[in-house]
Amino acid sequence: MVSANGVYRLSSSPLFRWMSWRHSSSKLFVGGLSYDTNEPVLKGAFGQHGEIIEVKVICDHKSGKSRGYGFVHFVSEDSASKALAEMDDQLLDGRNIRVQYANKK
Repeated sequence: MVSANGVYRLSSSPLFRWMSWRHSSSKLFVGGLSYDTNEPVLKGAFGQHGEIIEVKVICDHKSGKSRGYGFVHFVSEDSASKALAEMDDQLLDGRNIRVQYANKK
């Protein structure tokens, strides 16, 4: 929003509100997983950062093999934030994983 003096106020813009909402999630996307990484391994790696509601490794419908990514849903946003900061680009099952907030649809 632009004020009377022509200054753009980011805090009231739709983009800022969307970015704030997006980064206040307790669900994380985890990419770059080894095809051997399963849900118990993923839960074990992320569980040290807080209480987890659900862990899901996404698998191919026909073959049942991992697609190399999954989701970790924490009870709290603080736990998710801590896990993201500490786990992004860390080694898990021989692969450097990528962690980011999951997009809500």
